[in-house]
This record gives sequence, structure tokens and C-alpha cells, in this order.
Amino acid sequence: MTPKRTYQYYFRSLIIRRTFIALLLLAQLALVLLSILHYSHMRRVGIFLNVLAILTSFHLLTHPIPASMKISMVFLILLFPLPGGAFYWFFHFQTTTVGYRKALRRISASTASAFRVMEDAAPATQEAAPEAQKLIRYLDAVPNYPVYGNTETEYYSDGADFRDALLSAIRGAQRYVFLEYFIISEGSFWDSVLDVLTERAANGVDVRVIYDDLGSYVTLPPKFADRLHSLGIACRAFNPFVPFLTAVQNNRDHRKIAVIDGHIAFTGGINLADEYINLRMRFGHWKDAVLRLSGDGAWSLTVMFLQMWSFLTNRREEWERYLPFSPQQLSSGSMGWVQPYTDSPIDGEQVSEQVYLQLIHGAREQLWITTPYLAPDACILSALKSAAKCGVDVRLILPGIPDKRTVHFTGRSYYRELLDAGVRIFEYDGFIHSKNMIVDGQMACIGTVNMDFRSLYLHFECGVCLYRTPSIRAMRSDFLDTLTRSVEITQQACRCGPFKKLLQDICRLFAPLM
Repeated sequence: MTPKRTYQYYFRSLIIRRTFIALLLLAQLALVLLSILHYSHMRRVGIFLNVLAILTSFHLLTHPIPASMKISMVFLILLFPLPGGAFYWFFHFQTTTVGYRKALRRISASTASAFRVMEDAAPATQEAAPEAQKLIRYLDAVPNYPVYGNTETEYYSDGADFRDALLSAIRGAQRYVFLEYFIISEGSFWDSVLDVLTERAANGVDVRVIYDDLGSYVTLPPKFADRLHSLGIACRAFNPFVPFLTAVQNNRDHRKIAVIDGHIAFTGGINLADEYINLRMRFGHWKDAVLRLSGDGAWSLTVMFLQMWSFLTNRREEWERYLPFSPQQLSSGSMGWVQPYTDSPIDGEQVSEQVYLQLIHGAREQLWITTPYLAPDACILSALKSAAKCGVDVRLILPGIPDKRTVHFTGRSYYRELLDAGVRIFEYDGFIHSKNMIVDGQMACIGTVNMDFRSLYLHFECGVCLYRTPSIRAMRSDFLDTLTRSVEITQQACRCGPFKKLLQDICRLFAPLM
């Protein structure tokens, strides 16, 4: 464990760094604003900025941008016509984003065939899971993520159980261990994982770690990657945080992936930090979930990790080297099917949103959802209300103790119209971080995607769609158990004064920009 004085040192260093960076960003923002306002007094510059604002609004209204984001940006331009348009184009035309897009396209093209080396399970689902065909075809055809059979799934509704399962799987690794997490935080959880990773690396296992630099900015010490390299563990930080005004910093790696030897994989909401296993209580009891895949479906998450590693190292990975030596034929019992997927914010395809919409529209009797944040765009909001109005039992469980008060305050502004449509809303007695969707007890989705704009449009995400797997029963049971520890929200509880309602509406207007 890290000595106490080291934590104090890190804390002081962190405060100094965060203060310096905040002041630097504010200084840059002030400089840009003052420059625009200064030069806008010149007649020609003023005319140019006004024309730019009009062209920006036209561009926003006629291009395939989510409607809610269009409204927020246009309102911002109307509110601040001179700097609004200039800021939009400053962030829109970033060469780094263009470079990211080209690199990801190249990597996706070179690894497209890697997802399809296992047996094609789509034909088997046509009669056995007819309710899932639209979603299966979409994920298979558009973003190129096939459906897999021959995969056992296990659902973990508790962080401590997941930790034990992860450590056990890593101890059994013979060839490689790949970890990709939004947050890694020094503490008991990470220390136990690092001990096992170090032991496996010393025995010749290929161990690699990816972490998001901004997500882990306040939880890891400086030169964290160097320390791992000294232990024989390859490590890369996604999108290193640079304290300069840039839209690229909005694109974060929010995925949570653990892969062992290509035939075991984990994904879900849990990061490698003590609060996720309730060793550190910050917002009451932390409720989360993870799915384990054993078999063919785990290979898909292996390819996703290799794609990201190739992107970060700018080196082509020969994915054939990582195939399981002998794909194991599992029991022929009813295991159902799995369809892992990932979502990129810069490929022009909103995969996560389409998955959620397909699941919502496919519900006939029940639609049960857990999410830590509620800031849906107009399409998802309309779909949820429509499902409830058609008689579907739509229930949402959200946190009763939020980790982000402004986001929670904004999310509550959606409660009233959802309740009016017949959606039932519950708040958990603690913080619920799982991102689950269960449809009619036959289909489900679990992963890293929150029901907010950042997850749906700005972050790299991943998830797994489940079709008639036994783990869906475990997810249903967990949902019903969570309801017993939650409070149902009524219209009476949503009533508030005019000032609070106005403040919620203002926050909601800018929800896409939060």
C-alpha cells in the first residue's frame, strides 16, 4: 500500500496542478473572448462575425447533428452571436480530430475480418430469437459486429464479486491479459490487480493496460505508465490531457474491457477503483454490474482492445497471433447469443443510440432500465414515452445520492414528462452506476453507455447485447432486488417552485454541452 505521506504529497500536487490548469484554461478563454470583442468593433470584422454566426446556424440546422445539440448550439449563438459562431468553427475544424478519424478508419478496415473468424451464429438466431433480428442485422451490417453463439455469460451485480472473478481469471492467464479502463485509482482494488499482473508479466504473459488520461487524472500519480513499464507491463494513456482549448479533450475512452487469452472477457460499469467495490464510500452504497463472457464472444472484445492499442501506438497489430489456440466447444445447452459492440464519437455512426432505440422500440411487455445519468436526446425520450403509452411496463432506476449534482438536477427535469406518459421512475438508496436495459426478459444490454449526451455522442464506449441468455434472468432478479431498496418518484415529489423549474429548464437546454 502507498504510505500516508505519499497520499498527502499526491493530494498537494494534485491541488497545485488542477489550480494551475484551471487558471491557464481561463486565461486562454479570456484572451480569445477579449480578442473577439476587441476586433468586433471594427466594421468589417463585425460584419464578418455576424455572417459567420448566420452560416454556423445554417450549418447546424442542415447537417446530421442530434437535434438537442443543434438547439443548444443555435441558442448559444443567438445569445452570444459574435463569439458563438467563431467558437463553434474553432472546435469543429481541428486537425487532430481529422487525424483521429483517418487513423480509426484505417484500423477498422484492417481488422474488419477479425471479428468473423468464429462460427457465424446469425442463422441460428432467426427462428430461436425472432424478436432480436432487427438489432442483430443492424450491428452485423453497419458497424460490423457479428453475433456469437458458443458463449457462456455470467452476471455480477456486486463489485467485490467481480474483483474476485477478475483476479481469478488473470491468475489463470497463459498468453496475454489486456485491460482498458476509464478510471484506474490507486487503492486496495488496483493494488490487488497490479500484484497479479506483475506476477503474470514476470512469467512471460503479455500484459497491457490502457487508461483514460483525463478519467484517471485525479486518481493516478505522475509517471504511472513508467512505473508499469518497469514492472514489465505495457501501458498507454488514451488522449493525454493537455491544458489548451480543444474539442479533442471531449472525446474520452469510457470503455471498460478486460480480456484474458481471448476466451474470457469482462465489460460493464465497474472501473478499477475502491469506490466501485464499496471500500470507499462516497455516495452511499455503490451499485454496479459487470458481465463475463467465456467462449467465442470474448474474442470480439479482444479485437476491440487491439484496435485501440493499434490506434494509441500507431502500429499495426497482427490480430491472428492472439486467436485462442483451440477454440473451446462449450456445452450444447441453451446459452443464447451475445453481440458485443463498441461506439466511436468520430465515425459518424451513433451505434449506442441505435442499440438503445432498437431495444426500446422492440419492447412489448417490459422495459427495465438502470442508468446513473438521465439526459436523453429527443429520440430516446420520445421512444421511452411512446413505449409507456403503448402499455409497456417502463421502469427506470436512477441514483438517489448523485455523484454529479448538476447533472442529477438536470436529469430530474425529465421526470415530469416521463411520469405523465406512464413511465415509472425509482431512485436507489445510494449511487447506481450500472448501465442495464432488459426487454421482455428475452433481450438485454449491459455495458458502459450512460443515457446522456457524453456517452451517446462524445465518448468511446462498449457494450454487449444479450439474446435469450441465462444471465438475463440474473439481470431481472437484480433489477427487482434493487427496486426493494429504491423509492418510487411521484408527480407530487417532482413539483417545485417557478424559479427551480426555470433553472432546471435552463440546465436542460445546455445538457448536450455538459
